[in-house]
Amino acid sequence: MTRALQTISFALLASSLYLVCFLGLIPFPAKIQDEIIPVLPLWALVSFGSYLLFKLGWGVFTFNDVPEAHAELMKEIDEARADLRKRGIDVE
Repeated sequence: MTRALQTISFALLASSLYLVCFLGLIPFPAKIQDEIIPVLPLWALVSFGSYLLFKLGWGVFTFNDVPEAHAELMKEIDEARADLRKRGIDVE
């Protein structure tokens, strides 16, 4: 099973469960049915966004400085400039 198929399957399952709860096919107390179930998609979206924001922040926080990659990138930039100069393009 591919990752996309797993994601689609999970989304279909979650949306089906929400629809069953929202339509009242599974009986819940009136307070839950009227006040909690309608805001579950918003709560899920906010939670997912918070999780992604945390993952992004953690990735930036733990990003390691790599001097070898910097040197390699600068070498590639110099090679590209030299190639463009050979073709008659001013890059400065």
